[in-house]
Amino acid sequence: MTRAALYCRLSREDEGLEGTAESESIQNQRSMLLAWADRLGCAVQGIYCDEDYSGADRDRPAFNRMIAAARAGQIDVILAKSQSRFTRDMELVEKYLHGLFPLWGVRFLALVDHVDTADPAGKKSRQIYGLMNEWYLEDLSANVRAVLTHKRRQGCSIASGALYGYRKDPACRGHLLPDEAAAPVVVRIFALALSGLGCAAIARRLNAEGIPSPAAAKALAQGKAPGPGLWSKATVHRMLTNRTYAGDLVQGRVERISWRSSKTRRLPEERWIVAPASQPPLVSRAVFDRAPGPARANRPRPTRWRGWWCAACAAI
Repeated sequence: MTRAALYCRLSREDEGLEGTAESESIQNQRSMLLAWADRLGCAVQGIYCDEDYSGADRDRPAFNRMIAAARAGQIDVILAKSQSRFTRDMELVEKYLHGLFPLWGVRFLALVDHVDTADPAGKKSRQIYGLMNEWYLEDLSANVRAVLTHKRRQGCSIASGALYGYRKDPACRGHLLPDEAAAPVVVRIFALALSGLGCAAIARRLNAEGIPSPAAAKALAQGKAPGPGLWSKATVHRMLTNRTYAGDLVQGRVERISWRSSKTRRLPEERWIVAPASQPPLVSRAVFDRAPGPARANRPRPTRWRGWWCAACAAI
């Protein structure tokens, strides 16, 4: 008997494309594919479901388990609701549907768009579907990026979590409020900096007093063990140079390299998106401008000459 693998996938990008979210649910896909396998007389080898994964994601756990089973010769046919459920990446269409599956003796069938890799005449149709699915993701990525950029420029915080010292305003989406526990720590860091302490000295004092670092505070807020995270010189410096603490929300420091990948790259400061006076400040503008952190960030670094500090540069 033909051994069939049933593949189901759902992500936010797919909700509403073909009717309601319920018609695209994992449960309905599974039910539909089970009935189809029964009509085809197939023995179901396994049901592989990836929920909340993009069709371009190559790290889908159930997808990769299914591919491993196909490579091991445990599957004869893969059933999916549509080709887009299997993948929205044209490269994966070519790699598996037209490359490896024929070598492994695996047939791919999609119910809605009548895809059948056993039909050589349908190869161009499968490629067209693949291109359309990929274009959809590319357009969706561009649209989402445009919306997020607009929100940033309007002064809305779009981060999943609030910056240390703040909490999300439950009454106003995208607005921040001072966090009662962490905001005084931020104010104290600026005060210590104005008193003459350097970033490393401030970090040592906070650690000596047992004040949770931003990472530890985040873990505690999520009900997790705080771990060994401590205050560091770099953490304190980032806070002293972050204009958000003076009320100017700074976002867009990094961007995704491509919609295909989750990798990001850091952007130069001139490309950051700053919304002046859009959030409640934790320190005054005068205090922020007087703090030594911003001044050090813009000061040229001394250069070495033959292993010795150049006296002229050190005096800058």
